[in-house]
Amino acid sequence: MAKYIFITGGVLSSLGKGVTSASIATLLKHSGLNVTMLKIDPYLNVDPGTMSPFEHGEVFVTEDGGETDLDIGNYERFLNESISKKNNFTTGQIYLSVIEKERRGDYLGKTVQIIPHITNEIKDRIYEIGKDFDIVLIELGGTVGDIEGLPYMEAIRQIRQEVGSRNAMFVHVTLVPYIKAAGELKTKPTQHSVQELRRIGITPQMLICRSEATLPKSLKRKLANSCDIDYHSVIEATDAKTIYKVPINFLKQNILTSISEHLNLGELNPDMTQWNELVKKIVEPADEVKIAFVGKYVTHKESYKSLIEALIHSGAWLDTRVNIEWIDSEDLETKPELMEKLEEVDGILVAGGFGQRGVAGKLKAIQFARESKTPYLGICLGMQTAVIEFARNVLGIKDAESQEFDPDTKEPIIYLIDEFIDASGEKQLRTHTTPLGGTMRLGGYECLVKEGTKLYDAYQTDKVIERHRHRYEMNNAYADRLEEAGMIISGRSKEGLVEAVELKDHPWFVAVQFHPEFTNRLQNPNKIIKKFVEKSLEFKK
Repeated sequence: MAKYIFITGGVLSSLGKGVTSASIATLLKHSGLNVTMLKIDPYLNVDPGTMSPFEHGEVFVTEDGGETDLDIGNYERFLNESISKKNNFTTGQIYLSVIEKERRGDYLGKTVQIIPHITNEIKDRIYEIGKDFDIVLIELGGTVGDIEGLPYMEAIRQIRQEVGSRNAMFVHVTLVPYIKAAGELKTKPTQHSVQELRRIGITPQMLICRSEATLPKSLKRKLANSCDIDYHSVIEATDAKTIYKVPINFLKQNILTSISEHLNLGELNPDMTQWNELVKKIVEPADEVKIAFVGKYVTHKESYKSLIEALIHSGAWLDTRVNIEWIDSEDLETKPELMEKLEEVDGILVAGGFGQRGVAGKLKAIQFARESKTPYLGICLGMQTAVIEFARNVLGIKDAESQEFDPDTKEPIIYLIDEFIDASGEKQLRTHTTPLGGTMRLGGYECLVKEGTKLYDAYQTDKVIERHRHRYEMNNAYADRLEEAGMIISGRSKEGLVEAVELKDHPWFVAVQFHPEFTNRLQNPNKIIKKFVEKSLEFKK
């Protein structure tokens, strides 16, 4: 039987439940346990796929084609392994499933209610995830007391009753604010949060206390006494220089001792040697490099969470700090002075996105990278715009366009294919009027890498699996003309779709249709992103 650790949050959002969960998970995994993680999102959307990046941050794509919460990306980066789309579910999915069962008659005519039907659906999904693992960490989104979280609270309360107190543990992440005017840390918000949990029927066995200042022993005793928690189970979580330092900080406070005692896991001794070395290189690297990050959501950096982390990880492996020069692609269209910033960087990255807004700025940045021989990495729309820029300014096809921006373009160098085979082998149809949710190429697809290319130099293999999230493709009708002019198609899918392009007469200009940041991990950085940082460092020197 799996053992379950439930992580809840109190007082306010953005306390770092995801990093807390992932940090505990990686310590348990490095102790030799078989660990997985689950994120529950209490919103009614079926998945975050159609949500604005400004609304919810990045949509993370799993290997099996799920559009999930960005915390799943954190889980994969901390655990150094792929996680299924089943490891993230929403209230929308729960209610949709229950209503479909009711319509089929699965409930035999009974009145369908929150308890037991919704709570049973939640429990079934949690138990399904735990089948093949020693430990399952479940992060419940939202804050204790939110009305949408109540069915989940009841479900996890029932799970502890069903599996027994030695097989389930509640960890509560809360805020201990520092009141500057009084010069004091205050415990009352945490006390009230725990009281709310206990009113629901849940008593936490551990507190993770977010605070700007170190917690004095007297305050930890006060929290332990007032919240009925063991003193050594009150863990402080002050701000760290990098999120990858958090597991180390927890380990110093003997967090595993308390977890092991409660779940009867025996002695746990995680081997964090490599992790420690990488963290040191993140905090105090020997070198640094400046990358221009050109995108349309740069005011909301959570939209590019996986890509930012990928740059940090690659830097750690190269003992280099990656300094990001954020450039709004829309501003690049109207503010010529921003072009001067491109002259000061060591590499240029054009990120993915949807829609026409900011595209003209991306084209300017790409043209600059091509003509100045600055290392360039284009991702998804960053590849499509690289093809458009090359077609317009090198081939002279002035009307070269994407059907995403102009469905009636005369030169559809980027177009919408009518059908394709998805990650599960099923045929999918899509048109300009197809609903947006779930109609993209999603998940892991094979990319066949052409030998002798920059792409092959990075991957050192002729076949890789990378993850996709897009609707439009490069039009193969233009392939011969592009290649004759010096653009190499260095990667294709087994069906012949263009996966990567690069420039023949450029030190390092590579653009890929997939999202390499989704397979990137701290302990296993994505090779194309790492090579881009490496080439940018060479360019600087």
